Amino acid sequence: MSSKPDNSIFIDRELSWLDFNHRVLALAKDKDVPLGEQLKFAAIYGSNLDEFFMVRVGSLYDQLFLKDKDSKNQHSELTRQLNHIMEKTAALQQVCDNITARLYTNLEKQGYKKINFDDLSKDAERFWKKYFINEIFPVLSPQVIDRRHPFPFLRNQEIYLGCALRGKNDTAMSYGVVPISSQFERLILIRDGSVQTFALVEELILHFAHHIFEKNSIQSRCLFRVTRSADITMDEAMFDQDIDYREVMGELLKKRRKLAAVRLQTWPGSGGPVQTFLCQKLQLPANQCFAQQSSMDLSFFFRLSSRIAQDNRPELAYPPAKPMQAPADFRLSQAVQSRDVLIAYPYQSMRPFIQMLEEAAADPEVISIKMTLYRVARDSKIVQALISAAENGKEVVTIVELRARFDEQNNIDWSKQLEKAGCTVIYGFTDYKVHSKLTLITKKKGTHYEYISQIGTGNYNEKTSEQYTDLSFVTSDHTIGEEVAAVFNNLAVERLTDHVDELLVAPLCFKSVLINELQQEIDACKEGKPGRAILKCNSMNDPEIIEKLQEASCAGVPVDMIIRGICCMRAGVPGMTENIRVRSIVGRYLEHSRIYCFGQGERMRVYIASGDFLTRNTERRVEVGVRVRDSELAMRLMKMLQLQLDDNVNARVMQADGSYTKVKRTGEEPVVDSQMAMYALLEDAWPQPAAKTVKVKARVRPEGKAPSGVRAVLSRLFGKK
Repeated sequence: MSSKPDNSIFIDRELSWLDFNHRVLALAKDKDVPLGEQLKFAAIYGSNLDEFFMVRVGSLYDQLFLKDKDSKNQHSELTRQLNHIMEKTAALQQVCDNITARLYTNLEKQGYKKINFDDLSKDAERFWKKYFINEIFPVLSPQVIDRRHPFPFLRNQEIYLGCALRGKNDTAMSYGVVPISSQFERLILIRDGSVQTFALVEELILHFAHHIFEKNSIQSRCLFRVTRSADITMDEAMFDQDIDYREVMGELLKKRRKLAAVRLQTWPGSGGPVQTFLCQKLQLPANQCFAQQSSMDLSFFFRLSSRIAQDNRPELAYPPAKPMQAPADFRLSQAVQSRDVLIAYPYQSMRPFIQMLEEAAADPEVISIKMTLYRVARDSKIVQALISAAENGKEVVTIVELRARFDEQNNIDWSKQLEKAGCTVIYGFTDYKVHSKLTLITKKKGTHYEYISQIGTGNYNEKTSEQYTDLSFVTSDHTIGEEVAAVFNNLAVERLTDHVDELLVAPLCFKSVLINELQQEIDACKEGKPGRAILKCNSMNDPEIIEKLQEASCAGVPVDMIIRGICCMRAGVPGMTENIRVRSIVGRYLEHSRIYCFGQGERMRVYIASGDFLTRNTERRVEVGVRVRDSELAMRLMKMLQLQLDDNVNARVMQADGSYTKVKRTGEEPVVDSQMAMYALLEDAWPQPAAKTVKVKARVRPEGKAPSGVRAVLSRLFGKK
């Protein structure tokens, strides 16, 4: 393995992730984003941060305590990293507090007023006291912690009321704790004339805390919330050949609920004696305790945004945008017999793919359907199609990844239903997560077999297909079908795929292909030919790939990278990465597709894949990609990339110091929102019905010519005629 790239261009992974979440938070104050959508971005920021602490900080915390005491350097480095994370998180919290305060101000201007329980009129005080006594108080479950009552287990992400108490004759302080968010609907909505008021139930309970602990004197009080580690690996399970794998996962899920605390939040501001007491009991250092002015759980913004939508306030939301449906007579299973098909979510509907599975389930010529399942919807039509196929006598093989974090229980439930229907359910590798998005439909016609293969960048999830940008490549190419069949056979026996010609398959045939492709561009530049690379993925930290990119930059290869999240390489550093440009697109949809493009003109090679440039993807997961050889589809992917490179609405560009600045429009420069422009780009992208399709493997559109339905739109976007 290559050495780590020059430290001067390397960025800490966790700090890079926090920078990404800062970009998400920035949309909560972006003037180009409607107010109702700003609320969602604030909620997403909070949800992201919760998961970051549960997973990433949880992992670092575990490593800190598991390191051998003799490993002083490693222990010191982990401590330093955790300290930097907490310092940056504290700074982000101040930004979040300011943005949330601004949101409340702007909401009130639009007729949505948040109740401030510290500033109630007499009439309002009477109203809320009555509401508390009648609706809340009878359901509360207060606990007192003293020498006779032990410290209770505090559930992950539960909001609690905490009070420091002292009775008249008490010599020592006791503490009162009341669980809140698991017992009540947090958002209380009450119409007051023309104004919609809203309150948070935890703030109401805090205000009337003296009614709960009336026999004691409340010395101080606050709301608090604990975040616990969720970082459990299969290595921690006690395996037994006779124990169902799902039972092991079920036990791990129970164990996760009791893992160590990694963060304490208090509201409003410092929790005083309560915070000190909690930190001591939870064994948390002071820098992992965050006093804040904004709510500890911003998820209520989702419901408030939904309420605004119900009130028919279209000016406070994004304009409606639904996936484009295929023509009524379009059948994917027929279209793919003529040429490869590329479907782009959420701009195009997933329905044709689901319909193809449903048809395959009933087609007498279909003998088997094989599929990898990582995250699926709770009411998945895709899984229902697989169940129907099995019930119709087809061989159905599913590779179900039970370790898809936070979707484990959903996958356990679906695996039981699949097995009950007669499907073969395989749980993949012990040492590798199966993250690939792969489907194979096999038909037997006479004495020969035909394949329909699908390779995707995103999950088989109907819900997220309308929220995430992803690509689904469908082909009847026999060579690809044979390679996909080989991948499934290898997965079934826990064997890594070590040779493919058309596919990318991690961990053995993924990174090496990408590095070889970059080497071709380096060689081209050395020979005086134009080199080029455009790489789109979600995250990057693989040191070998970063090192190769640095080499490509030094050789003069222009490299554009579109990386939504983590990027552990500084771009634009003179003499090192000066020919590399990195931009992040964070907008209405979650950018999730992976596209890798190398070379130009006749030398252009384009791939799509399920994997990012993270070491976990390149070395510890089974990822699958494919080279898109159809010239028209490859050109379409290039246009998608070019839209994102021209974006001046959602894009932020990395500077040489690793920071990001928002792209600003200048002069009369046309507005380019790459996500919304995709609807125009894909307007005529559905293939014609099979009977009308010209049956050629690849059709190259003349240079610069676009379908008539989108030519005018692209002209406005790019200023071309």
